[in-house]
Amino acid sequence: MRKALALFAVLAALLATQVALAAPRAQPPLVLAAASLQESMNAAADAWSAKGHPRPRISFAGSSALARQIEAGAPADIFISADEPWMDELEGKKLLKPGTRVSFLRNTLVLIAPRGSTMKMAVRPGMPLAKALGTGRLAVADPNGVPAGIYAKQALTKLGIWNSLQGKLAPAENVRAALALVSRGAAPLGIVYGTDAQADQAVKVVGLFPQTSHAPISYPIALLASSSNPEAEGFRRFLISSQGKAVFRRFGFGTK
Repeated sequence: MRKALALFAVLAALLATQVALAAPRAQPPLVLAAASLQESMNAAADAWSAKGHPRPRISFAGSSALARQIEAGAPADIFISADEPWMDELEGKKLLKPGTRVSFLRNTLVLIAPRGSTMKMAVRPGMPLAKALGTGRLAVADPNGVPAGIYAKQALTKLGIWNSLQGKLAPAENVRAALALVSRGAAPLGIVYGTDAQADQAVKVVGLFPQTSHAPISYPIALLASSSNPEAEGFRRFLISSQGKAVFRRFGFGTK
């Protein structure tokens, strides 16, 4: 009897092992996220992984570049944009999974300088920004498509100084590239998000742009219509949950 029970236990263990080996492993979702989300998204992915899920793979770039990749058929699962218009474009082309779009983060726009700079600048209409640059250039994300650059152009136009800065801009492919120009001392001033300035100790904030000077800085998230990864929806829900939003607040983001 004991031998029979022992044999049964061995067979049961072998069967359980075979079932476990045969079961398909969950695949990590691929997330395309705005460049300004680097530290916060990696922290959120770590938190999700700590719950026993495969750690999401994340690709960072300017929202415009990511949106174009999606339009070209990039095999991703989730998109997080730094503005609403790029998400609007994808939604209009039916590239988003219906009912999954949520705007969940906010940000601010700031004027930065290298940490050792003695520059002081009050952000106000008619501010002498062009004069303050001297022979240097203002680092900004590309104002022709990248959200941070679009917000910057809106703010500078509202303050009446956009035209005075023509020929004095150093456009970058995304906001982190603009941040790097100031961080390395290649540009005396730059315009980035408040969270970017917080992430780089080599720069300091010398001015805060009024929220009324530009469109609200809003981050929407959505599943892509082409996604078939069951892990993706779970991660999306985690990011917009109170626990997920708490991660982003640690990095300076506002939440909705």
